[in-house]
Amino acid sequence: MNQRARILVIYPDLYFTTIGVFEENHLLYQQKITHNEDELYHFDQLIDQVPYRKQAIFEQLDLDGMNTSHFISVCGRGGLLRPISGGTYRVNDAMLYDLKTNAYGEHVSNLGAILAHEIADNLNIQAYIVDPPVVDEMHNIAKYTGIPEIKRTSIFHSLNHRHAGRIAAKQLGVTYRTLKLISVHIARGITIASHYQGRIIDVTNGVDGEGPFTVDRSGSIPLKGFLTYLSDHYALNEGFLWNHVQHAGGIKAYLHTEDPLIIRSRLLQEDQQTKEVIEAQAYQIAKEIGAMSAVLCGEVDGIVFTGKIDENDFVIDAIIPRINWIADVMVFSGKNDLEAMNEGVLEVLNSPGEAKIYVAEEAE
Repeated sequence: MNQRARILVIYPDLYFTTIGVFEENHLLYQQKITHNEDELYHFDQLIDQVPYRKQAIFEQLDLDGMNTSHFISVCGRGGLLRPISGGTYRVNDAMLYDLKTNAYGEHVSNLGAILAHEIADNLNIQAYIVDPPVVDEMHNIAKYTGIPEIKRTSIFHSLNHRHAGRIAAKQLGVTYRTLKLISVHIARGITIASHYQGRIIDVTNGVDGEGPFTVDRSGSIPLKGFLTYLSDHYALNEGFLWNHVQHAGGIKAYLHTEDPLIIRSRLLQEDQQTKEVIEAQAYQIAKEIGAMSAVLCGEVDGIVFTGKIDENDFVIDAIIPRINWIADVMVFSGKNDLEAMNEGVLEVLNSPGEAKIYVAEEAE
């Protein structure tokens, strides 16, 4: 890459879009663009927000004096696509079609590749995505559930997990493809993964309800108890029930708050219920880490924590004594989404390897 050759990265979230500009591995510029909730409310579907967000990105870049002529590529947040292996993908028509039609679900992450394509097209450069949440490198035996009609699927914070694995490799002075790691991403959602020599071979699918309970998600639930709950609430529709376990469960359901500052204050005041709930969450996370160590046959080079570490340090402090006998623990604060996306694009631009091509399922 030539000096001043820059990569624009775009990370859309529900009410804001974060953008960053990199020169090689140096984050030159970052801005969080907050979108007016009332304006977003007028869009019938998420896809309808693309022109609005695109204009906001260009206006912000112009306002801050960022010269778009130096951009050589654009990378967007990966969305809900068909299951694919990890890596860096060119944004193409097949990908755009699946995202625009919500073929595998509607989510704000779907806007990432579309925005990257729209902006790259304006600048006559290439658009990419890196390690979307649907990365599926799971072993076939990990997908069994006990019911043939239902398979476990891979949806997790793949971008963050892979990036954390690469940071761990640098810290250990080896290559990522030689390591056997367990990674734990803690934010609003919590996902835990096993890395085996560059592939993520098992994960907890936090979107579908697997794993420990989180700030507002119930996590895995005893099946009989849940069926009884459904029976007792048969008049409730499916959407209500799903919202209940995904947005009104977890810590929020027990403590009636999700504010880490309030939780921390209660812990300092030795509130017994708060202490027990946090210990229970740490216990569940530690159990999942233990399960992932079994996936790796006990040969674990390290356990890596990433995500919103500063907000959840009281949870991590409770986890570590339960799992540090397995392997050394490494804690990397921050989500690092922008850096991970930039690194994925750099791998393609700075090496002879080509970016991967997304193919529609029916075309295979």
